Amino acid sequence: MANTALVTGASSGIGREFARLHAKRGGDVIVTARNEAALADLKAEIEAKHGVTVHVFALDLAAEGGARDLYDRIVAAGLTVDILINNAGFGGQGLHTERDLADEHAMIDLNVKAPVALTRLFGADMARHGKGRILNVGSSAGFMPGPYQAVYFATKAFVQSFSQAVDEELREKGVTCTVLAPGYVETGFAKAANLDGTKLVAGGGATPAAVARCGYSAMLRGRLVAFNETLLSVAIGWIIPLLPRRTVLRVIAGMQRK
Repeated sequence: MANTALVTGASSGIGREFARLHAKRGGDVIVTARNEAALADLKAEIEAKHGVTVHVFALDLAAEGGARDLYDRIVAAGLTVDILINNAGFGGQGLHTERDLADEHAMIDLNVKAPVALTRLFGADMARHGKGRILNVGSSAGFMPGPYQAVYFATKAFVQSFSQAVDEELREKGVTCTVLAPGYVETGFAKAANLDGTKLVAGGGATPAAVARCGYSAMLRGRLVAFNETLLSVAIGWIIPLLPRRTVLRVIAGMQRK
């Protein structure tokens, strides 16, 4: 049976662990990111260890037409995507009114526009075939406002809403869509987002491998939303909604302010 997974943002962090995990289960992998050298290293590692085939497509999904370009290249290569894992994304700390507007727009392009396009393109193929799995990597940030990461939190709110709606639309066609909503994860995300020195990262976080296992398992089971920690699920589902909105805003701002 065909079992090929496309993983975006696969050059590091959670994306790299998704690729390793799928290969360990015997599936071929399509990996994409901007860093071609890192993808080549991952390809060599996975193919040597698991005996599967890894296809590398290095490109910038945030670029205009990037998602369509990836789709066209995969189709031209004669590959069929059975599992789509939209993992690529980034954040950025600071006051929205002081951050570079081009960076904010690039964040929306990668965190929102790219997964929307890939879900549309590959999801339609899956629906025609009558089967498929989609996993969108969101964040616990998608369930609350995020002062000092206003755009990032907003993009993840979009991802969690979009994913649940797509699941309802496609489930009867044999396709499920799961959103993974982890808390802080120990990857290069914090450094890239300039979050070092904030309370958010001070206490450490989950490992990329553990978060990938949680999301992958939830996707296979067709779950709607997956949290990697029980306490996180309780807080988001039962505590935060009951708190005054100003209190939530102050707490989140305190975690992310330097």
